[in-house]
Amino acid sequence: MIPRVALPESRTMITLEVRRREFLTPGFASVTFGGPAVRDLTVVGNDQAVRLFFPREGQTALRMPTLSNEAWMAQLLVMPKSVRPWVRNMTVRRVRPADDEIDIEFALHGDSPMSAWVRRVGPGDQAGIFDIGTTYRLPEHAEGQLLVGDETALAAILSILDGTPPSLPTEVYLEVASASEIRPVEAPAGVRIHWLRRDTGDLRPGTLALDAVRRASLPSGRFYTWVAGESGMATTVRRHLVNDRGVPKRDISFVGYWRQGRSAPG
Repeated sequence: MIPRVALPESRTMITLEVRRREFLTPGFASVTFGGPAVRDLTVVGNDQAVRLFFPREGQTALRMPTLSNEAWMAQLLVMPKSVRPWVRNMTVRRVRPADDEIDIEFALHGDSPMSAWVRRVGPGDQAGIFDIGTTYRLPEHAEGQLLVGDETALAAILSILDGTPPSLPTEVYLEVASASEIRPVEAPAGVRIHWLRRDTGDLRPGTLALDAVRRASLPSGRFYTWVAGESGMATTVRRHLVNDRGVPKRDISFVGYWRQGRSAPG
């Protein structure tokens, strides 16, 4: 059975500064964070995930939890909102230890707290991270892989592709809001990326990804699946592969990054 989450032996709350921000497409931005504390992040996989802490609008400083264990949430929730930061789950897109830098890519959604912060953030602004591990586990027996996600999983999937060997046949289904979010991707020779755009109809996020997998010719032989994004989409893709395609449960990792109609805590 594939472990659901892999964590390093020890973790710590890390405070960093924004070094730069770049808008990649109308709906995506990349923010580079830096500082010597980057060295305290132990990267254990290509889909390295972190809790990202950032100030609310009007706060003049970042106040981080001090507990480097699962009790941090209780500590956060007892903080008054005047000092409590926002917190969201994110995937680290790139790590450059030699430069003490990490990049995180953001899918921008309207005027949400995170999107508003990304649009106004500038060099010197503070943010914090806390390691929450990885879920991508390519088994040794895999003869191919299937990667499925909506825009919230885009950074993780691109990072996974960075570490994918050219000899591994890989089918990728990426759902994004519109054609303007489709971008060139340098991928290994064995990778085929299928972009799915929701601006072709009034669709619930995840619908196109699920329908595409249902119609897809799956990789031949024993293959590994990693699917992430809207929770209902991730669980339904897994159920389809297991019940309708006979894929062993142990060869699938699935992660619900968010749930339609439900806001993130914090």
